[in-house]
Amino acid sequence: MDLNTTTWRKSSHSGSTGGECVELAALPEGVGVRDSKNPDGPKLLVDRDAFAALVASLKH
Repeated sequence: MDLNTTTWRKSSHSGSTGGECVELAALPEGVGVRDSKNPDGPKLLVDRDAFAALVASLKH
């Protein structure tokens, strides 16, 4: 899978310059995560259940 051609999204709460946030991509295998300051840099692929657990933990 080429993560460079994937549609990436960032939070609407992020600044308009794009350098203050992580970006996420919905993928068949899970959730892609990358740094908006370095979109050509390393990317993570996280299992959907693990990502959901992370988000739930951050909300508490």
